[in-house]
Formats: sequence, structure tokens, C-alpha cells
Amino acid sequence: MKKLGIVITDGVGFRNYILSDFLSEAEKQFDEVVILSCLPGSVYGGFLQKSRVIELAVFQEKFPTWFFRKTKEIAHLQLHKKNNFGITDNLNTNKSKSKTPRGYATRFIFKWTSLFYSESHIQFYNKLQQLSFKNNSNVKGYKAIFEKEKFDILFFTHQRPPFIAPLVYQAEQLKVKTASFIFSWDNLASKGRMAANFGYYLVWSDLMKKELLQFYKKVQSQNVAVVGTPQFEPYALERYKTVKNDFFTRFNLDLSKKTICFSCGDISTSKNDELYITTIAQAIQENKIQNVNLLVRTSPAEDPIRFESFVAKFRFVKWNYPKWHLARTGHQEEWSQRIPSKEDVTDLRGILEYSDLNINMLSTMSLDFIQFDKPVINPVFGNAANGLYDDQRFLQYPHIKNVVDSKATTIVKNEQELIEAINLYIENPDADANNRKQLIQLQIGKPLEGTSARIAIVLRSIAE
Repeated sequence: MKKLGIVITDGVGFRNYILSDFLSEAEKQFDEVVILSCLPGSVYGGFLQKSRVIELAVFQEKFPTWFFRKTKEIAHLQLHKKNNFGITDNLNTNKSKSKTPRGYATRFIFKWTSLFYSESHIQFYNKLQQLSFKNNSNVKGYKAIFEKEKFDILFFTHQRPPFIAPLVYQAEQLKVKTASFIFSWDNLASKGRMAANFGYYLVWSDLMKKELLQFYKKVQSQNVAVVGTPQFEPYALERYKTVKNDFFTRFNLDLSKKTICFSCGDISTSKNDELYITTIAQAIQENKIQNVNLLVRTSPAEDPIRFESFVAKFRFVKWNYPKWHLARTGHQEEWSQRIPSKEDVTDLRGILEYSDLNINMLSTMSLDFIQFDKPVINPVFGNAANGLYDDQRFLQYPHIKNVVDSKATTIVKNEQELIEAINLYIENPDADANNRKQLIQLQIGKPLEGTSARIAIVLRSIAE
């Protein structure tokens, strides 16, 4: 008898593991499957067969826990900042001039970790972090759950949220095996420290495995499995497929025209999206781009209120507001409580399949569209000198450098380059097709079909 606990931290995890085939595949491999949810339990209504849900009490960080976690994260960035612009950029983003206890503490942490940042120091900070929350009432509640459930393995669907660290701590105390899936393509080479140490790791590709072993020297190669990613698996599932005519009717698009999709990032990293939408829309109005539909998909991580004025200004533009609902307010990472619908997955798959061209500011949506062999343009107009938000700096991030070097997408830095690239791809959609295939092979090492089954089989082998 083997029992699997699945820790789902956010709406993307819900999409990847509940709206895919993962639960049914896990139930084939394990005698019992229990979801440990950082989302309200009510969001799983209608999605479960044999599995059940335990809604976890929300862990709130107190200052000591925050302090040691922050020290661990900054030390990790200090350790790996050399010749890595992404990590250096994130390190600078963490600096604070605030005259608050956390502001003063952050400045102390920067001074301290400029001297003490080795992997051994990081492990020491991690131990202090664990000690800081072990007497927390919610953390004791997690222990009670583990003692009752007697899991053989805990599978963390995301490695970064700080509120999962107490779960890993209790698993370590009770000798429960842990495995984590590396959540996104940029998490290792450009982001901060994981929330905790895990026993096993599941990664997208050989590239991601190489990155994991580079940035986490204590991880053993035999404890890392390349499985692909469930992020894209719904695109291979028949239940999310849309008939082309139905798709065009749904979004009121002209079937006789090519369709451009602009996909927005969230405002924290994609501040120039309004400029790019304006540039494309005006070019269409001025016939610099002809016979096209323009469909804009906003980010599911934010309320699309910043685009309200564009709806009235460019009435020919069609909009897709992702159907994700906010399941809980007041959470320390409120964006994580946005839950996707099956309808939205169907909408997104239709957009990917029936759009002729995608434009986005260096987001993972490039990979989504390339799954359907669609050309992608990445606009980055801003730099340190021209007064725009400096999105050109992202070109130096390691995961983006892989995209640039692959020539799988076209990087454009001004209005003329953007319009020329759009017209080129509209006329010649097969341009760069071989480069797109090679980028997918680099970033996603396994076929989309069977991803959930592959993950479930690996987890069962770890549980043995």
C-alpha cells in the first residue's frame, strides 16, 4: 500500500495537476492520493474521483522566520551572482531603502551575506529558519496531519513559495520522502533560493537538470528525473480542443483574416505592454499591417483594469480576459489564489492553435505558441537610456539568452522592427520553424503526451 500527498500551492498548480490527467494517473500508481491544498478546499468541487482534499491552514511568517529565509535567499544570490545577470538583477531588486524593521534588517542581511554566503552558510540559515517556526501552531497542525495520514511521499508542485517550508520541515522530522517539481523555466538560473531542501527533484529537461546541479551543489544527479512539464499537457488532450469556426465565432474574429495574438505579462515585469498594443493597433489603423485580427490576452495573474482605456480607443481589438477567479483574499501571495477554469484552458488552447502569430514580452507564452509551431515576436523597446521601462535588460537573463541564441523568436527593439517582423511572419509563417523545434527540444525534454503518467510513475518509484 502506497500513499501520495500532493501539495498544490497556487492556481497554476491547480491547472497543471487538476485540469490535466495527473490525478487519474496518480491514482493508477498509488493506493491512495490526498491533496494538501494551499487553496480553499471548495475549488476542487467536481474535479475529484477517488482522491480527497485536506485544506491547509495558511502559514503566516513572523519576523524571525522571514529574517532567516531572507538571509538564505540573499546568500544564494550572492553565491551565484558572478557572470549571471539574472541573479544579479534579482539581487539588486531585493535591496531596500525602507525605514522599517524589515528595511533595516534587509540592509544588515546584505552586509552579512557579502561575507558569509557559501553553501554551508546557506544550509545553516535554512536550519535556523526551520527552528524559527517549529513551535508555530499551524506547523504543529501539519505534524498532526502527517502522523494521521502516514504518507509514503509528499510531492510539491512548486519549489519556491515560502509557506511550504514548514511542510518540508515536518516531513523531514517524520522521515517522509519529499519530491518537488521545478515550477518554471526561469526558476533556477534567474531566481532566488528554493523554499527548502527536497529529497528528489522532477525537472522539464536535461538543460534544467544541468542548471539544478549547477546551483544546488548538494543535490545528487541520481535524485533528479527529467519528466517534461504538465504546464503544456492540456494542449495534447482532446477535451480542450475547439473547432476553428466555433473559436472565431466566440471571439468575433474575421475568418478571412490572419490573427495576431498579443499576450500580456503582469504589470510587475511587463510594464510596456500598453505601448506594444498601441503600436500594433495604430499600425493596423494606418494599413502598415493589413488584413489581420488583433486579439489581446491579458495576464491571469492580475486584474486587467490597466487596459480599460484601450477597449474604447481601439474598438476593433478583441480581448480575452482569462477566466480565473480569486478564491481567497488576504493571502500573503494573493495572486496565487487565482483559480483557472476548464473554459479558460479551452480558450487558451484555441488561441494557440488558431492564431497565426504571437507577440509577447519574453514570457513563457513563447513556448506555448511554439508548441503549435506558431511564429513568435518578443518586443523589448525599453532600455536604461530611453526613459521606458527597461525590458531589454531581460535579454541578459540566462533563460532568455537561450531563446535569443536559438533564433526561434524575433527580438524587436523599436516600432519599425516590430511592424517588419509582423509582416514577415504573416507572409512566411514557416520562417524559423526549425529553430522553434530545437528550442522546444532544449526547454521541454519530453513529449506532451503522457506527461502526467510519466510523473506519476517516477513518484511511485521514489516511494518504493
